[in-house]
Amino acid sequence: MTESPQFPPLFSGEAVPRHTDPFDKAVSRAIAGVDSGTVFYSEAVDTLRAALVLAPETPLEEAVQAVYVAQIGLAESLGALAPPEVPVHFVWPDRIKVNGAVCGSVRFASDVSDPRAEPDWLVIGIEMPFIHPGNEPGENPNTTCLHEEGCVDITPMGLLESWSKHTLLWLTYFMDSGFQRVHDEWRPRCDTLGETIEKPMPGVFVGLDEKGRMLLRQGAMTETLSLIEFAEHL
Repeated sequence: MTESPQFPPLFSGEAVPRHTDPFDKAVSRAIAGVDSGTVFYSEAVDTLRAALVLAPETPLEEAVQAVYVAQIGLAESLGALAPPEVPVHFVWPDRIKVNGAVCGSVRFASDVSDPRAEPDWLVIGIEMPFIHPGNEPGENPNTTCLHEEGCVDITPMGLLESWSKHTLLWLTYFMDSGFQRVHDEWRPRCDTLGETIEKPMPGVFVGLDEKGRMLLRQGAMTETLSLIEFAEHL
């Protein structure tokens, strides 16, 4: 029997059946009006899969910056639980890297797509594999899982507890201080900053603007890409 994770004040947890996607469940419950701060999670032992429902009181353009908060929450959780030599980085817009290889992702959805509209709900999902079923270690050098990186003492429920605490803390910072503090924490963890990238579009990743949009230099022009463009389409 898996022990139920403990959540910080303002958050509550709801387990979903093992073969149900917590993100899909969170979206359906958000549409029906579930409380903000509810975390839906799978009790699977090979992967952490969870989704947090928020009820922003700001336009979507600002609310979506909470996606960066969720990424910081994962990085800080791994920083607290993983061996000290395990580095965690971000790839814009949605990938998490551990020891230089992709090891997890975030995703999100909202009931609105207009940046100026205020959403009734925003769902942010996380996924992080602990083992790769059927794969030999090192089979794909560009992807990894936590056990391959020496994080054998961490459990999905332990990481979920830690993620919820760190995410709540950074949501508090975000609501109190705005995006700048989140940006200052996120930026050093982005390993493609200043580099030429091919995805989501070719160009030089200059950084983020004050609204959390990617600044992508293409020749003499600089394009902006919003996280909103990468939301799940419902």
